[in-house]
Amino acid sequence: MRPRPEGAHRRDRLWLARAAAAALLGLGGAVATAKAAAPAAEDPSFVLTATARDLDRYFPAYLANGYQSTLSTPRGTQGTPAYLVAFMDYTPEDMSRPAAVPGWTEIDYSTGPTPTGQVWMNRVPLAGRQFRDYRQTLDLREATLTTGYVYRDGRRSTAIEVTTFIDEAQPHLAATRLAITPDFDGVVQLRFSLNLWAPAAPRLALARISGEEMDEQIAAQLQPTEASPPATSDRIATWYRGDTQVLVADGDADSLALWLDGRAAHGLGMAEAVAVSLPAGAVPSARRLLRSPYLLALEVSLPVRRHQRYEFTKYAALSREGWGGDAAADRELALQAREAGFEGLLAAHRAAWRALWRSDIEIEGDLRAQRAARSELYALYASSTADTAWPLGACALTLGYAGHAFWDNDLWIFPALLPLHPERARPLVAFRERTLAPAQARAAERHLVGAMFPWESDPQNGTEQTPHPAYVLGEREIHVTADVALAQWQYFLASGDLGWLREHGWPVIREVARFWASRVSLDPDRHRYDILHVASVWEAFNDIPNDTYTNAAAARALQIAARAAALLHEPADPRWSDIASHLYLPTAGPEPHHLTFDPLVATDEGPGGGSTSLLSFPSLDLAMDPRMRLADYRSALPHGVTAGDAGNSMGYAPNSIAAVTVGDAEGARAWFDGNFTGGTLKPPFNVRTETATNNTGYFLTGSGAFVQNLLYGFTGLRLREEGLVEAFPPLLPPAWKRLTLRGIEVRGRRYDITVARDAAGRTHLTRTPL
Repeated sequence: MRPRPEGAHRRDRLWLARAAAAALLGLGGAVATAKAAAPAAEDPSFVLTATARDLDRYFPAYLANGYQSTLSTPRGTQGTPAYLVAFMDYTPEDMSRPAAVPGWTEIDYSTGPTPTGQVWMNRVPLAGRQFRDYRQTLDLREATLTTGYVYRDGRRSTAIEVTTFIDEAQPHLAATRLAITPDFDGVVQLRFSLNLWAPAAPRLALARISGEEMDEQIAAQLQPTEASPPATSDRIATWYRGDTQVLVADGDADSLALWLDGRAAHGLGMAEAVAVSLPAGAVPSARRLLRSPYLLALEVSLPVRRHQRYEFTKYAALSREGWGGDAAADRELALQAREAGFEGLLAAHRAAWRALWRSDIEIEGDLRAQRAARSELYALYASSTADTAWPLGACALTLGYAGHAFWDNDLWIFPALLPLHPERARPLVAFRERTLAPAQARAAERHLVGAMFPWESDPQNGTEQTPHPAYVLGEREIHVTADVALAQWQYFLASGDLGWLREHGWPVIREVARFWASRVSLDPDRHRYDILHVASVWEAFNDIPNDTYTNAAAARALQIAARAAALLHEPADPRWSDIASHLYLPTAGPEPHHLTFDPLVATDEGPGGGSTSLLSFPSLDLAMDPRMRLADYRSALPHGVTAGDAGNSMGYAPNSIAAVTVGDAEGARAWFDGNFTGGTLKPPFNVRTETATNNTGYFLTGSGAFVQNLLYGFTGLRLREEGLVEAFPPLLPPAWKRLTLRGIEVRGRRYDITVARDAAGRTHLTRTPL
């Protein structure tokens, strides 16, 4: 693993000192003022807004920088759990799961005592009578959340404005600023909290119990098994948060600081600190430290004058074992951030996001598609890191799928990042190299050789974490091991770096090939190799022979290993090429086409039900005769099948990309449009969900698929040994005037790539070197 080194805090302090000096002296540059860093004009495709009409369907916004995350709340001032990358609860008999760390976002506000007692704003129902002119905006370009409204408490009203961000420039930091403008003279109270969460309950022994036992326990505990609006997942009963045990927690009212050390249950240590700044020149009439088992807070009373604006800022610093320091180090970092000031931090954060947006996707002629492209890129950029070896879970840094790494990491998310930000894609393949030893041990336990990667990998240590009720699926959905090799090879094709291939990619690719050579079965009568007892990509079919995608991916992994060995002059098992050439790919029909799996498997597979569209997915890039490719497409997606039949946000891109490979422009457009019509893009912040109804949100797999549709689908581009090649003629949906991929990087060179029509209506692709 190559996490952020322990010296990161020292570098953070040096940067913060420079930021403070720049802010104090009024110097120019990125840290001088937030205004200087703001874009010249607002592009509506970067702006997602909620109003009071959206509160009944409010799906929280995602704030993250790849190392830490949290979700928005409607008021902008409430506490929410925070999460740190690969910071897991390892409670015995349960599967590993993200441990929630103390929430840092809460700032509560009271206009003072009333005849009926003191009222705190965060406890008041968010109703129109007490909250007027409500508006919350997620700025995708700057990764900031701004919330504004007028809060009315009896006869007193206060204009509220909240700005929150998780720092991209200094990833240990986050900040939230509350500005109040009262319409009265008086004394107000503010409470700046670290929320110390109670242990999750009830818990399930998901590493031990059967599926039937799990269902019984969920029912006995009156836990929900269906999604509930607006944003509760149907699997909340099993995807509960892990625990962080607070070991030491303290604060100082005089210096307005809080700090704590903690540890994930049976896991790694963590630390967190907060420093609070008051309005310039403000003199509190009282301040005190509050402590309980569930709260560590600073409470401040402050005299205010009518129609004056007062700004309060809360600076948070977070660390985990292997990335940062302890509570004392985080306290120092938070205090330094306060010295640098909110505007300096925000300006540097904006500058860091501007650098990320140098790689962008522009769609001219379709604002809906453009806004979706930006929201999907935002999710990918906000979740990824550079110079680490951590994977990306299917639901980013949230509780979805318990934070585990699936094939989603390698086949769905990694290729989307690769040409846009290769430095942020590399950690996803580095994770597989870092966790090669557990994969080798897993293969050996099953009397196989090489490396057998888990279906669900723990993001920290790479161990198998498939819950016991799905254990059989975890044992048999083994195409993930082939997908790992596909991603390693894709990184080499994009970088052209033989040194990287030798040192990092080859050990993984070699061990994957050794696994498949030991896992296949020879059928001497048919002169072929089979892969038996697998779970299909179409997971309803388990313990079957010869899933076509699994066999194709395994064959490709073996071909990759043979080719890599030749490039590196390394010894290769001659069986690798022989197996790859004779591995059975089921076909049928007078116009031969691939089946989803072995024809011996009884199925009522209907149109669009299989997974053969994945054979055209960019990372696999299965070579086949154009006639068979067209027959595959017609078989998988015959006339009458629409995007409404997909049912899952993973279904749109493979089918749209397959349509491009056979020149079906209308099919490519229709399946792409399923991203909007299928109900998996949730308002008001364009949160991608797995399906229209299960509320499994922040589904980064769907985001990656959407972006791949633009990078490789409509362009027809593929990564091959010659580089980024035009493998298929590009297509452009009729309403689109132009598709431009900005800042594409392949083998150290950067390009803008544009797909547009000429005067005769013909579609062309052009590359402009940068």
